[in-house]
Amino acid sequence: MGRIFGTDGVRGIANEKLDVELAIAISRAAGIIIKSETAGKPKVIVGRDTRLSGTMLEASVAAGLSSVGCDVELLGVVPTPAVAYLVTKLGASGGVMITASHNPYQYNGIKYFGSTGFKLTDEQEERIEKIVLDGAEPIELAPTGKIGKVTHNSAAVEEYIDHIAGTVGDLSGIKIAVDCANGASYATAKKIFEKTNAEATFLNCEPDGTNVNRECGSLFIAGLGKYVKENGFDIGVAFDGDADRCLGVDENGELIDGDMLMAILAKRFSEEGRLNKNIFIPTIMSNMGLFKFAEEHKMSCYPTKVGDRYVLESLLKLEASLGGEQSGHIIIPEYMTTGDGELSALLLIESMKLSGKKASELKKIMTVYPQVMVNIEATPEMKAKLNDAEVKSYIDIESSRLEGDGRILVRPSGTEPLIRIMIEGKDQEKINKLVNECAETLKNLIS
Repeated sequence: MGRIFGTDGVRGIANEKLDVELAIAISRAAGIIIKSETAGKPKVIVGRDTRLSGTMLEASVAAGLSSVGCDVELLGVVPTPAVAYLVTKLGASGGVMITASHNPYQYNGIKYFGSTGFKLTDEQEERIEKIVLDGAEPIELAPTGKIGKVTHNSAAVEEYIDHIAGTVGDLSGIKIAVDCANGASYATAKKIFEKTNAEATFLNCEPDGTNVNRECGSLFIAGLGKYVKENGFDIGVAFDGDADRCLGVDENGELIDGDMLMAILAKRFSEEGRLNKNIFIPTIMSNMGLFKFAEEHKMSCYPTKVGDRYVLESLLKLEASLGGEQSGHIIIPEYMTTGDGELSALLLIESMKLSGKKASELKKIMTVYPQVMVNIEATPEMKAKLNDAEVKSYIDIESSRLEGDGRILVRPSGTEPLIRIMIEGKDQEKINKLVNECAETLKNLIS
């Protein structure tokens, strides 16, 4: 993790860690890099989610980019994957998404995409950091006559809507509840589902700037589960603030997480001859049940570090067709260059229709191992101590207590001041006890 960038762009509390000055500085540096890689005057598209601070940061990003000579097109409220898709569709030199994804409204963030629709590489982000923090390259402001223009292009999102809706066939006959988390999908989901003839009811589509992800969406899936069960829906799907992830619930209100979604799609793609090399890409946080599923179905999976950028790296390197995270980021390179919650939702629902199975039946292809996770508040210094020999030794010793039927993963969050402890095993009572013991001991070791 860099000094400004985390695992998914720049993120922090708006007007504190992520203020106007930083947004301008980063955008100027990004603009310098984009200009150096573009013939002629570059154009950068900018989208945002529904957070109160979104328009403030949108203006700052546009000012930074235009001040170094980049034209800017403001897309308005759109999902993150819409920016990734529209970069190439509109022939832009780069894209920016202003969002803090699943975080509460007080947070915001900035993600950058290159001209190919992929997020910036580690090397490009490091170059931006060196320009901003070290003055490694001069920031040359554009002469008055060459300042970039800032325009609005709210109609462009229709091309994204058409693309996503076109990935599936007719979805009529399935009763669906869709939770938009008062986030970016409120601007696209209704149109997408309408184009598929889906019988959909939409929840949490009234953003006010402060209610994004608040007791709704993929982070609060229990509410959707209750609604689906009580109102007789066949399935429910929920997005996060920028709609790059999707979780579901079956007709009984029970969770369909990203691992189950990967298993469902991997089996379907394999049967359709679309799972290249019969492999898929999870992360180290995926449930052991997913790895068992792969073995049983003679598939191979290659787990990566946590973060959709690492999943994508492996997807491209291994020429794989499917990858994702338990949290609901699912990447399917055939359709998109990044995770797309609305795409995942449509493919899940279409899988139900094609198979003729209920959602609860589909998810039975994977047996879920009990898994618990706790977070420890941590400074960067505390996170660094996870590499100490004493800490590693302690984790190894505790892992041995699971006797080969589970595992312990301890990792620093790339987006929040937290250390995450995950324990997995067959015995729920045993791992509940162990995770609390580990949290207390690790606090003492790293403090």
